[in-house]
Amino acid sequence: MNTPKDPAILLSYINTKLRDEFSDLGELCSSICVPREDIEAKLASIGYSYDPEQNRFR
Repeated sequence: MNTPKDPAILLSYINTKLRDEFSDLGELCSSICVPREDIEAKLASIGYSYDPEQNRFR
């Protein structure tokens, strides 16, 4: 699946998916066939990290 290339848009996309459809990041990444490390690295580049307790990037 194609995910947004822009990190800020990717952040919004991922957090919306986590809020509305998925119980954790691993489940989301499996569903969209994108390695978790790729998502985490791209969002870390703009200062965000995954918070498993809140199931979102902050």
